[in-house]
Amino acid sequence: MFRLQSSKVLAVEMTGDAVKAKNGSMVAYDGEMAFKKLSGGGDGIRGMVTRRLTGEQMTVMEVKGRGVCWFADRASDINLVGLRGDTLYVESSNLLATDGGLRTGTGFTGLRGASQGNGLFTTTVEGQGQAAIMSEGPAVVLRVSPQYPLTVDPGAYVAHQGNLRQSLQSGVTFRTLLGEGGGEAFQMRFEGDGLVYVQPSERNTIAGDV
Repeated sequence: MFRLQSSKVLAVEMTGDAVKAKNGSMVAYDGEMAFKKLSGGGDGIRGMVTRRLTGEQMTVMEVKGRGVCWFADRASDINLVGLRGDTLYVESSNLLATDGGLRTGTGFTGLRGASQGNGLFTTTVEGQGQAAIMSEGPAVVLRVSPQYPLTVDPGAYVAHQGNLRQSLQSGVTFRTLLGEGGGEAFQMRFEGDGLVYVQPSERNTIAGDV
């Protein structure tokens, strides 16, 4: 069972089950725990092929035991996401932990990944259970509906879930409107029905100011 010990610390109560977490994110535990390093970037052959194509590498550990284990990473804010058979798309650097029964993989994201310097793929989490994602500052969860599409700065994007169509647009951006932009810039557009998680801080990108 996942719960927030604070906004920056995840507590996982374990009764012999397993959890997958970002390698090195365990900060404390009580009880009996076993730790095993896993290959990252997604389960199975597709994850291996993706890492070879993009050079991406997620380092993940499996924690199994009885007791409570606490996780944190660089004082990032932590957000809990419940999955009921749907899929969560999340940047690999923003994924902290998942229930052991959830499947992780890779999803093609088109040119958006290239604009962020993260390759052409993003991490997918699917199944029944909980996942913990991180953000720089408290994440904002924005609803997308057929009547109200959403445009997001790629540097602020963290994750999304639901029946959403994603596209990349070039042109005027938020910084450009303020006279601070320069070079080629992009925006992410979401249409459909679902949720988008954004952070109040922008990561660096390589496709111009966004």
